[in-house]
Amino acid sequence: MSGSAALEYGFPSTHSTNAVSVAVYALFALHDSDTSGNQHLGFLLKALSYCYAASIVLGRLYCGMHGFLDVIIGSALGALLSVVQCLYGEVFDDYIYSGSLKAPFIVVLIILVLVRIHPEPADDCPCFDDSVAFAGVMIGVELGNVHYAQSGLAWDYPVPSTAPFELESLGWPKTIARIMLGVLVIFAWRGVMKPTLLRSLPPIFRIIERLGLSLPRKFFKQASEYQKVPKHLKDDNVIPSVSEIPSFLTSMRHPRRTRAVSVGPQSEADAYEALAYREKRRRDSVTSLGATSPSVKESNGAAGYFDHAKPNKQPLKVLPSGHLSTSTSSNLARYEQMMGSGAAVYTPPTPISDEAFSHNSVSRSASEDRRQNEEEERQIFSKLEKPRVRYDVEVVTKLIVYTGT
Repeated sequence: MSGSAALEYGFPSTHSTNAVSVAVYALFALHDSDTSGNQHLGFLLKALSYCYAASIVLGRLYCGMHGFLDVIIGSALGALLSVVQCLYGEVFDDYIYSGSLKAPFIVVLIILVLVRIHPEPADDCPCFDDSVAFAGVMIGVELGNVHYAQSGLAWDYPVPSTAPFELESLGWPKTIARIMLGVLVIFAWRGVMKPTLLRSLPPIFRIIERLGLSLPRKFFKQASEYQKVPKHLKDDNVIPSVSEIPSFLTSMRHPRRTRAVSVGPQSEADAYEALAYREKRRRDSVTSLGATSPSVKESNGAAGYFDHAKPNKQPLKVLPSGHLSTSTSSNLARYEQMMGSGAAVYTPPTPISDEAFSHNSVSRSASEDRRQNEEEERQIFSKLEKPRVRYDVEVVTKLIVYTGT
């Protein structure tokens, strides 16, 4: 794995962590559940858990997105988290819902610290935004569960703060209306709080920045560098706005119509990867040309000019008509197949000495190589999609909005 790929995907592999944690948790649940009556079903579910974890871990290696150390540590971390949850989950729940505000406060503080020390990505990627959204949801879940558990309306089984629900007594109409009301409340909360926070937070952030207390992040513009956050900011790919719902439903009905096909490098890490690959191919080509000696023989046995074009190192034969007989496996034959079917006429070259041949093969100056590399780099980076402007207030806004959802 190249260095640019390591910078892009990082250590450890969170895909491996998630997959292994889910698989281990499922195995614990299957072990504790009563599947003795149907052993075939239990065996099938366990096999699916193993296959799911193995496919994700091996897929990260196969795609070149992680190295062995990344997936090993990621898998070990996922297994450890699931084991801790399965063995001490009930003890943790009892501590959180004990009635004291100290426990949820400590949990919220730990989540906020983890958000703050989140590693800076090497590229402009949504990984940090997704982490902030997930952290906001976790904060909201913990605070909501603590409040609901103390309200006297919640059940303690199977877990504390369980919402009472019986489909037989509630009925389908009320159940559907209950779900629709919850969705509408989420969209209303997001539609009101997000623009309000984006308007009110920048002045507060400027004061914090003047006091020297700001902690800027890469790819985020500080409040002193802008006047206001523009409206209709496309910063959320989890909960769409109300205006985006019709297009979202259309994409679900006709996924191929809105499917985007990306060809070529999609990020700076991909661009550096492509440049490194081109440089490697160029060096391999120069090395192979320099190590190959002329072996193309004319009809009289003399060395010919087209020797380096023969990968199988067999001599090319010159026909009496003066045409060069080439095999389909040669580079010249492949070139003719792509460019046309015209006949290749062989013209004997002017004999040159080995010293002159070596001098001509390295005659390109360093400045020409540098100009070519700069031009290739400029072309590749010009094709990358420019990242959108990110504002420092988006982090706190996303935390508050997702906490409320």
